[in-house]
Amino acid sequence: MSEISVVVCLTPSDAAEAAAARIASALQEAVARRGQAAVAFSGGKTPVLLLQALALHAIPWTATHVFQVDERIAPDDHPDRNAVDLRLALLDHVALPTTNIHLMPVSLTPAAQAAKVYQRILRNTAKGVLDVVHLGLGDDGHTASLVPGDPVLHVQTQDVATTRPYNGRRRLTLTYPAIRRARSIVWLATGSSKLPMVKRLLAADPTIPAGAMHPSGDQVLFLDAAAAPPS
Repeated sequence: MSEISVVVCLTPSDAAEAAAARIASALQEAVARRGQAAVAFSGGKTPVLLLQALALHAIPWTATHVFQVDERIAPDDHPDRNAVDLRLALLDHVALPTTNIHLMPVSLTPAAQAAKVYQRILRNTAKGVLDVVHLGLGDDGHTASLVPGDPVLHVQTQDVATTRPYNGRRRLTLTYPAIRRARSIVWLATGSSKLPMVKRLLAADPTIPAGAMHPSGDQVLFLDAAAAPPS
């Protein structure tokens, strides 16, 4: 288990730009070392600034594969889909081959089959090891779609799994094993509402999903001033 390094920035935009720079550097290094890179992005509104900032970096996109950390089970192009913001903020603005874009196939039924398909894509493309996983932090301590009380928290033999309904939607999510294998994790949390859970994350509180992550790779947590605990 690695310790979390913390970077505190003044504003949400500053934190997003710093997180984007970290991801860009990790992807550049991965391509230089192994010939390709694989990154997975979480959903939600907080990552939009990060994705927009990342689009401005010189990344070898033709050698980079983009995955999703989680996705709501909703129709294609529905505003609930994380893929909508991912496309608008990043994918539509970079020279990324369509074959390198790996969106969760949530339109497949049953959902368990969609999870198996995505797990196979992840393993075939990146041998199951992502270079970078971007994670957020919910006000209830969830990260990815690993939500308090959901049986998905106990999945140990799958890299992708389905969840119970959460805020009106079931989801597909990368599981603890898939995220823990990542070479690097970049956390991004902004706003005063995140402060209580930031404290519990840094304390590795196992009673919240984020606090029980315990990855093997390096971790950096990017915060704005409002989300940062007093030093």
